[in-house]
Amino acid sequence: MSIFSRIEVALTMEKTGLVALFYHPDPEIAKKVVKACYDGGARLLEFTHRGVYAQEVFNELSKYCDKECPEMILGVGSITDAATASYYMNIGAQFIVTPVFREDIAIVCNRKKILWSPGCGSLTEIAKAEELGCEIVKLFPGEIYGPKFIKAAKAPQPWTKIMPTGGVDTSYENLKSWFDAGATCVGMGSKLITDEIIKNQDYTLLQEQVRAVINNIQSLKKNK
Repeated sequence: MSIFSRIEVALTMEKTGLVALFYHPDPEIAKKVVKACYDGGARLLEFTHRGVYAQEVFNELSKYCDKECPEMILGVGSITDAATASYYMNIGAQFIVTPVFREDIAIVCNRKKILWSPGCGSLTEIAKAEELGCEIVKLFPGEIYGPKFIKAAKAPQPWTKIMPTGGVDTSYENLKSWFDAGATCVGMGSKLITDEIIKNQDYTLLQEQVRAVINNIQSLKKNK
């Protein structure tokens, strides 16, 4: 399988500006979603650990990506303990995302040089995460803090790289507010991969939406 270093993952996050978030219990639907995102230009997908047997779906997805989407960096999110993080790394997770700051997860990811992005909600948490080697912190829930938090946080520490998740949608205006504030990339789930798309199996629409979002992000990054 393709192996991506933590630096390659971080650089891809910065370059594309988008991490798609998704969970579905049906591995066949998950594969179609990943392929549509891939064909739309996405190179990072966070499969969220939110259902019974989620690890089995991820295992199939990891093998599928290796054959059909070789440049897709597949990670896992909603991880809350080191054991689960270790399990997913052993079945192909290229990055780990958590809803909260957990030092135990930092340790197991650093040991294998896997990128981890912890959910942080204060400058103190961000600083602790960076001291433990975090490249890009997750601002979560993004809708609670908003773009102003990123702008304020980067004033005293401009080196900090932040990925808001939650509160990010596909509109140009919303994306502009986050990237103008200094976001490195954004995490986007149900606003991008909607329930309607899944229900209608409209993967062509998903591909188009992903491409449009990435194009808008690239435009915003060029104009910074």
